[in-house]
Amino acid sequence: MTDELRDGYDVVVAGGGAAGLSGALMLARARRSVVVVDAGTPRNAPAAGVHALLALDGIRPTELLDRGREEVRRYGGQVVRGEVGAAARDDDGFAVTLADGRVVRARRLLVTTGLVDELPELPGLRDRWGQDVVHCPYCHGWEVRDRAIGVLATGPFAVHQALLFRQWSADVTFFAHTMAAPAGEEAERLAARGIAVVEGAVTSLEVEQDRLVGVRLSDGTVVGRDTLAVAPRMVARAGFLTALGLRPVEHPQGGGEYIPSGPAGATDVPGLWVAGNVADLTAQVGAAAAAGALAGAQINADLIEEETRSAVAAHRTRAVPSLQTESTGS
Repeated sequence: MTDELRDGYDVVVAGGGAAGLSGALMLARARRSVVVVDAGTPRNAPAAGVHALLALDGIRPTELLDRGREEVRRYGGQVVRGEVGAAARDDDGFAVTLADGRVVRARRLLVTTGLVDELPELPGLRDRWGQDVVHCPYCHGWEVRDRAIGVLATGPFAVHQALLFRQWSADVTFFAHTMAAPAGEEAERLAARGIAVVEGAVTSLEVEQDRLVGVRLSDGTVVGRDTLAVAPRMVARAGFLTALGLRPVEHPQGGGEYIPSGPAGATDVPGLWVAGNVADLTAQVGAAAAAGALAGAQINADLIEEETRSAVAAHRTRAVPSLQTESTGS
């Protein structure tokens, strides 16, 4: 991975995950000069494999990204290691400042920096994240099928999460934790599916020989569990966009903060697109890659429109003297 930056590019891609590399691949194949600024801290790094990704199910996250970088470079794109610290307007384009002080300029900016999972403050929880502490049944459900699964209530969608995990295991326990125990219809739905409800705050995880064996409640009770499902608060990594007037906002369905955009990723800031988890909190790897590709195609089309307008203006300027010469000669 070379860290040499050129004076300017058609597009800077902030973020080197599936969305960013897919967008860069689309742009490089369109013969655009593009550089991906990759901090090297993918959200799914703790996971053993990427799942539900057609033809690549189970591939290690690092291997997937290594392949993506190679493909981008194959078409002349560039990938550099670094973290974006700030972004500002620079004439008709953008000046992107990296955390180490380097500055790169581009006509367009694609932000694919993903999100941060904010987990409850419980001893041992972060250490088990992506292993036997999981969040998405479509990402991990098959791998934890038929296990004793606990669902830690962290928000209004906890009951829904428990009902989802019930598809993969008949042994699901709902831990109300610091929330009120489900009542009314919610309680009935859980009971109908055979999901036990445990009241009382969870204070820690019980781990033996590097595997989860249970959760400990505030009264000292330990409830045996092999897997714990936790819905984190998801917050877009986009603080560096503040100078451009773009800030993460609370998602209308709850669960975290994201950057709003149009169907192809265009934001309210002209020339700036977003793709992947920074714009779609629940997007899996395949969806993030697809969003990046779509944004890349739209950015190329936008550049073509700009270049065509300039070409038409230049063509008209050349045509006027020619017409004047012909008129004089006649």
